[in-house]
Amino acid sequence: MVEIQNTTSFFNRDLSWLKFNERILMEAERKEVPLLERIKFLSIFSSNLDEFYRVRMPVLLALEKLRGKTDNDIQIERDLLNTANNLILAQQQRYGKTLQQDIIPELKQNHINLVYAEAFPDEIKNEITRYFQSQVLAFLQPVYINKKTDFFPSNNELYFLVTLKKEGKDKGVILNIPSSQLPRFYKVVHGEETSVVFLDDIIRTHLNLVFESAEITGCFSFKITRDAEIDLTDEYSGGLSEQIEAQLLKRDSGLATRFLHQPGISERGLELIKKLFNLKKANMVEGGRYHNLKDFMAFPVSSGNLSNQSWPKIYNDQIAGGTLTEAIHKNDLIFHTPYQSYDPVLRFFNEAAIDPAVCEIYVTLYRVASDSKIVNALISAAKNGKKVAVLVELKARFDEANNIKWAKKMKEAGVDIIYSVTALKVHAKVGLVKRLVGNRTDYTGLFATGNFNESTAAFYTDHILMTANKDMLREVELLFIFLAKREKPTSPDLIKFEHLLVAQFNLQNVFLKLIDREIKHAKEGKEASITIKMNNLEEKTLISKLYEASAAGVKITMIVRSICRLVPGVEDLSHNIKVIRIVDRYLEHGRVFIFHNLGKQDMYLGSADWMNRNIYRRIEVCFPIYDQQIKNELLKIIDFQKQDNVQAVVIDDEMNNVPVVKEGKAIQSQYEIYQFLKSKQNTLHEK
Repeated sequence: MVEIQNTTSFFNRDLSWLKFNERILMEAERKEVPLLERIKFLSIFSSNLDEFYRVRMPVLLALEKLRGKTDNDIQIERDLLNTANNLILAQQQRYGKTLQQDIIPELKQNHINLVYAEAFPDEIKNEITRYFQSQVLAFLQPVYINKKTDFFPSNNELYFLVTLKKEGKDKGVILNIPSSQLPRFYKVVHGEETSVVFLDDIIRTHLNLVFESAEITGCFSFKITRDAEIDLTDEYSGGLSEQIEAQLLKRDSGLATRFLHQPGISERGLELIKKLFNLKKANMVEGGRYHNLKDFMAFPVSSGNLSNQSWPKIYNDQIAGGTLTEAIHKNDLIFHTPYQSYDPVLRFFNEAAIDPAVCEIYVTLYRVASDSKIVNALISAAKNGKKVAVLVELKARFDEANNIKWAKKMKEAGVDIIYSVTALKVHAKVGLVKRLVGNRTDYTGLFATGNFNESTAAFYTDHILMTANKDMLREVELLFIFLAKREKPTSPDLIKFEHLLVAQFNLQNVFLKLIDREIKHAKEGKEASITIKMNNLEEKTLISKLYEASAAGVKITMIVRSICRLVPGVEDLSHNIKVIRIVDRYLEHGRVFIFHNLGKQDMYLGSADWMNRNIYRRIEVCFPIYDQQIKNELLKIIDFQKQDNVQAVVIDDEMNNVPVVKEGKAIQSQYEIYQFLKSKQNTLHEK
């Protein structure tokens, strides 16, 4: 096996995350992308950066502090924090330039004016004042700063620091910008023109109505980003993990990692804020006039000419007649969302809820829609007398409250709720339905690469397999029996999985063996190749095995959306590895693993990225594709992505996003996949 000792053989995971966010920014910069879609990419960039400051910046700050310790014998990358900050600064400058020099002028050309307080047209001033007095004023909660002030700004919420003179005295006031309660943008249509106004500016222009008989001397926007709870053992091991934990434990709950403020705040004002909110350890970042530009996702203008062409959902007529159960028993079925409708997944649970033959239903839920139809079907099933067991993952970051809400509702309805053990998340996406048909037990089930969530299914590309394969589904049943015990696996041989790949049991070992087989074939002079698609690639053992395969002559294509620690294109290490990153109208989310195996094309789909947390800290399930028609369909879809020369970039050995050189026909993989699936449906109609 190739010895991988040098840290330069692996990209840094945090810098790789930031480079993915740069790829999002590239879409906002592209003139070929419709204008309103470019605004959405600005929103996604902003949202991603906020998450980076919440989840990763606390780690970088702790690492930087540890790096300076003379008694620290653990290797920590030099200048990582500075490199990350410089990368963020450069990206934010590109962001501002794109917004100011490209987006806003192009909006104006289309009679859409993003107007600021100083430039409100006379014809909209009265309407804005009416809106402020009738809607906005009720949500404002000024807090005067004095020695007794006890105020804790919420994470990523927007505020003003207002300075004023009242009764001859200088005063400072914290004033909320209620963008969580009200739309961030207010739209006024006047003639052929549409004016879009920031909520911030509506408040700015009416401060005299909030602070009557006071002279307003300054108004500066700011927000504070706080760290999210993180499990550092997901990314670090041994002494380093313990040292970082020790650093974080010293900090107050909700440590502020970034104070982002409008330019122009006086030094005295900054010191006042620092002291009031205990910001001495936060990154003090001078930004623009407006923050939380993730709110651009709700930009209040719609136009077919300025948006992506609509792709109506494709419906599978194979399941139009009879029950879904009957269709699944005839053949395995696969659905590719969001190109194809998510309705069959809803129907799977709905039919099970009312089918008198159904006796038991099992499902894992990781991120649930806020108004989940699936959960409502499970509640109905329980009330209809069926045994329903649901593994609800309460530790799904940022979805804890929603999952707790649904768990309580299901429990009240009689659903058996299973919670994962503290140190282990259940990230698998599997469901099982058992029926009593005469004297025998009948199984149907579904396996997915994404959450059972009809909301995210509208823009996440995922694959859902429905099958009656008893061997696979009995293994699902064994997994649920184990999960119900709420024990952490103590031995990988605890349950024998012959078909499914399950993290904590056999997943990593099987993947290593599958790569080894390709290495063997390459060394024998036979064709050998691997194609893997995933969201994140981080885990060093599996990456090292891919390096070994590359060195042996195995041709490897990686389609990695986000974090990628594998360094491609290095002679004698990874020269046979190509890494593609695709960003388009839908979020690439499916995980696909294809091993050539002398032309047999062994294929697995599943929930598992190759990250430390997925391999070592979660229950994940990857499942084989046995049906040849389905396998061919997936191979065609992946082939489109490998040929993409419109939305794909290639990651080079310096982590850069390098656009693919267009040769011949332009291939936009998501468009080609949609047309391919639509043509299959048309063929079905013709038959």
